[in-house]
Amino acid sequence: MHVADPGEAASIGRSHKKRAKTDRVDARHLRGLLEDHSVPESWVPPPQALEARALVRLYSDLVQERSRWLQRIHATLFHHGALPQRKLLLGDRDLLHASPALSPAGREAIEAALVVIDALDGQVARVRAQLVAFAAHQPGCVELQREYGVGRLYAVIIWAELGDTARFSSSDDAVRHTGLDITVHSSDGKRTARRLTRQGPPLLRWALYEAARHASRTGSPDHEYYQRAAARVGAQRATLSVARKLTRRCHHRLRALGDQAFAALPDVQAA
Repeated sequence: MHVADPGEAASIGRSHKKRAKTDRVDARHLRGLLEDHSVPESWVPPPQALEARALVRLYSDLVQERSRWLQRIHATLFHHGALPQRKLLLGDRDLLHASPALSPAGREAIEAALVVIDALDGQVARVRAQLVAFAAHQPGCVELQREYGVGRLYAVIIWAELGDTARFSSSDDAVRHTGLDITVHSSDGKRTARRLTRQGPPLLRWALYEAARHASRTGSPDHEYYQRAAARVGAQRATLSVARKLTRRCHHRLRALGDQAFAALPDVQAA
């Protein structure tokens, strides 16, 4: 069985435009590619990569759910006129629902939210430990950690969401996959120029951006580049530029490993 990318297959030997069709001519073209052994195979992630990807997305969902409950506490304090708390869970938690401005229902809402947050904290820690333990042994994740700012958690996210980089014709294609590339003017007027496309996996963009934020530190090999860019276009856009550079380096590292980048490992249990 062969799984091909429809757009790539349509562009081979016919047109530079990657427009997939489903008519008889297109079917005949696919048959010819199969006979010539030139079908552009799509990458199907191995089972362990799919498992890691599912855990990564579970971790993200848990963290986002925790943030939503924190926002509910902020909203409850605001609506009751209580003093706002910048760092809700640092210090004495009892102070959150001890404010005289809170009604009994408000105190109940905050106490319930704290119970849910504690439960989510336990699940976040458990899933994170599994991901970090996996990243400590998997060859592709270990190789990605050679990049400054890419710790074990970011490494497994990048590894799982970026996938096999051999399917990209260049590192620019890898950047386009992340959604960190910049849009250009579209003649139909529906696309604004000079914006992020945001067409790739959101978790991959987040991990690359967070890793790139370390470029602001003096020990980073990209520190000088970051400083020049930040002086010209601002800190956020400079970090995005570093994230694109980091994507290219991660692409080359995984590609250089070949099949070893997605080598299967025995189940690793977190300590």
